[in-house]
Amino acid sequence: MAKKVLMLMNLGSPNSTEVKDVKSYLDEFLMDERVIDLPYLLRLLLVKGIITRVRPAKTAEKYKTIWTKNGSPLVYLTKQLTEKVEAHTGIKTYMCMRYAEPTPTDVLKQLSIENKDIEELIFLPLYPHYALSSYETAIEHLKEAYSKTDYNFKLRIVEPFYDDKDYISALSESIKPYLQKGYDHILFSYHGIPERHVKKTDVTEKHCLKNADCCSVDSEAHQYCYRHQVFKTTELVAERLGIDKNKHSLSFQSRLGLDKWLTPNSIDLFSDLPKKGVKKLLVVCPAFVSDCLETLEEIKEEGKEIFLENGGEEFTLIPCLNLNDNWVKAIGDIIKE
Repeated sequence: MAKKVLMLMNLGSPNSTEVKDVKSYLDEFLMDERVIDLPYLLRLLLVKGIITRVRPAKTAEKYKTIWTKNGSPLVYLTKQLTEKVEAHTGIKTYMCMRYAEPTPTDVLKQLSIENKDIEELIFLPLYPHYALSSYETAIEHLKEAYSKTDYNFKLRIVEPFYDDKDYISALSESIKPYLQKGYDHILFSYHGIPERHVKKTDVTEKHCLKNADCCSVDSEAHQYCYRHQVFKTTELVAERLGIDKNKHSLSFQSRLGLDKWLTPNSIDLFSDLPKKGVKKLLVVCPAFVSDCLETLEEIKEEGKEIFLENGGEEFTLIPCLNLNDNWVKAIGDIIKE
């Protein structure tokens, strides 16, 4: 058998909660043309001239609320996940980050030195769904780093796994214990993206967001459609767990800027649901496989506060898959497929 090595990529995190480190991280993240897809000079003006003059200090304070003795939860969890996947699969496994450290370039050099007989590098972006600002930027960033050196091994990229049976099973099993405790409603909160990103990835140029039920009508556009894929994940999990259609819904979080983003907005629902009789709310964030700022601070802290202030009584954030054994096994099966 060919000697294989596995690389996992997650989003990344500032090196510390110091404002300078947060600013450096936001500079790299927001200057990515697939995150803010404006012409370079406009993006430069927006990011360097406005956002990173104001946002770093506020974001640093948010990071301080979730920081641990091991540093960033996302980085530490990804490191532990890497170790567990290697132990489970028997395949030498490395991790890198799309933004900040460790970089794909550094990890490619490291694994090529440590594995002289490597024939294939399997690359798994830890994003279940396809989006310009997550999955696509991850694979393009890795391919660019890979192309700059004449490596002797081939690169195999794992496709989005939003409907993979093992991923759906692991996600469902992580949710099940919380359903048994009783709830009024479960909200599937996914990271939001601008509507124009959905339209940009529509290979047909005539399907996505052209009508209300575009995501349920078969189309080759679905291969790259974030909106369709999150709908599908929700549908498969709800079906597997037997969740009544009236007891679950889907929303999008982490909105940035004034553009038109996918709706409904999670923050709006946190204030609206109590008015509709939802007193016990469960929230799960399937777009994230590791808990991070967007789950631990934006949802568990801010979201909970909004829900309770508007008449809610119990708010529970279901943890991401993190180091779940079923998730580790699912990764092993996904890379085999």
